[in-house]
Amino acid sequence: MHTLFTIGYEKALPAAVLGELRRAKVDLLVDTRAVAASRRPGFSKRQLAAALDEEGIAYVHLQKLGTPAEGRQTARSGDLDTLWRIYDKHIKTPEAQDALGELLALIKSGQRVALLCYCRDPKACHRSRIVALVKKRMRVKVDDLIPPLF
Repeated sequence: MHTLFTIGYEKALPAAVLGELRRAKVDLLVDTRAVAASRRPGFSKRQLAAALDEEGIAYVHLQKLGTPAEGRQTARSGDLDTLWRIYDKHIKTPEAQDALGELLALIKSGQRVALLCYCRDPKACHRSRIVALVKKRMRVKVDDLIPPLF
């Protein structure tokens, strides 16, 4: 059985996130943000990919697994029911399904894969929806990594 890791960088420093990934022996970080830019230093796509590379961890951005703009706006209000309705509609689009297929292939390859998003709490993050979809298609053990607070 494969293990699928998840991690959020909210309230964490890049070194803490990298430390958790290293501790878990993650081979590949899959960025599930629709927009792989961050106001937080070290978490924008290029900076993050470079830091991961130094640790021997590969990086892939599966943008279409991210929450669409309408959902991100809803998430800021804390309305999870509406967010899940928006995301569940989005993930059924052909582009999102293609990205989900890519993710499944990466997991099946035997690499130790971690899903990344901003949210610290995996239950309040769209990556929990991605995990649920993966679990419908294959047996995986899920390990939510929680980096130390800064």
